[in-house]
Amino acid sequence: MNLGLEGRTAVVTGGASGIGAAVAVALAGEGCDIGVVDHRPATEAGSVLSAIEAAGRRGLYVEADVRDPARAERGIATIVDAWGRLDVLVCCAGITDDAVSWKMTPEQWDAVIGVNLTGCFLWNRAAARVMKERGSGRIVNIGSINGLRGKFGQANYAASKAGMVGLSKTLARELGKYGVTVNVVAPGMVRTPMTARLPRDVVDRAIGETAGGRLAEPEDCAAVVAFLCSERAAHVTGQVVRVDGGQYP
Repeated sequence: MNLGLEGRTAVVTGGASGIGAAVAVALAGEGCDIGVVDHRPATEAGSVLSAIEAAGRRGLYVEADVRDPARAERGIATIVDAWGRLDVLVCCAGITDDAVSWKMTPEQWDAVIGVNLTGCFLWNRAAARVMKERGSGRIVNIGSINGLRGKFGQANYAASKAGMVGLSKTLARELGKYGVTVNVVAPGMVRTPMTARLPRDVVDRAIGETAGGRLAEPEDCAAVVAFLCSERAAHVTGQVVRVDGGQYP
């Protein structure tokens, strides 16, 4: 299926690893030039940038803390200045810092809300300004089924991802008349470096919740993101698409 993304420009936050890296590579494979945004040093994004170039597309790395409003504005401006356009934003940057609610510190709360929700808002806002003027665009924010169902020990993470749903649905209404769609992809547990640090029993429980008996791979999420970024999804906006293998039925 031709997704109609050839020659477009995409920005992917959290693009140096995990779901973000898979999204960057998938969109490059569909013909997009990719701005990879991450807080890691540029040396840690080498494999992603190499894969983008191997797909015949251009990659540009932007080192940034997504919580910094000025960096969001400059990051988007850097991509537009380099390539003259912005067609796609995918916000994948996210962290966890788990504790039961009565033991969770304000610092843990603020850190996760800051990266996952405030960071998403800042980059959505910066991209929306450009896309609104262009009269077209695709924004996809990476949520979680835990933002829909809650999760023991993840009050901060679940709240951040639930907030992302409200943010995205609001932006979908605000930007629809300008030809910009905004959607959320909500994975279940995905096999990434972040989940590799989890205890084995936690992973096994998540696998047991799925219908197919396996965790999602980052590429499973990336394929759905690519569709939502495409012309094929021009009439899909304000939606939450779960990619969880039936983990949250």
